[in-house]
Amino acid sequence: MITHRSFQPRKRIAMVAHDKKKKEMVEWAEKNKVILARHELLATGTTGRLLEDQLDRPVKKLLSGPLGGDQQIGAMIADGDIDILIFFWDPMEAQPHDSDVKALLRVAIAWNCVVANDPATADFIISSPLMSDHYQAVIPDYSGYLKRKIED
Repeated sequence: MITHRSFQPRKRIAMVAHDKKKKEMVEWAEKNKVILARHELLATGTTGRLLEDQLDRPVKKLLSGPLGGDQQIGAMIADGDIDILIFFWDPMEAQPHDSDVKALLRVAIAWNCVVANDPATADFIISSPLMSDHYQAVIPDYSGYLKRKIED
């Protein structure tokens, strides 16, 4: 069985950036601030503060990524409270919380959350006609997994 989750015209967008990608995230957000102003923004720690300062609008700030912010966003995705994850991560540098990053991306894919990990993909997403429209995301039915028999 397949289920659906509705995305409203006003999307809930989580924004995350590793330290060496924060400047790129802020520049991308500034370039797209008119579109972003139509949506609810959430972000991890410092990224949220930087975005709020640059965009001059409220951003719901969660914990810093290494202190649990990535996990907070993952939980919100699983609860259906995030529609889009824009996560500029640094592929050239190991992060002390790499396991949290991997878990966040896994949860986002498991729940069919829209994900951008670079400015090009984020540009395609933010310019999509679906950004200002209703959308039905297909969510796999995990009931079989939850009801699986565990051998002793």
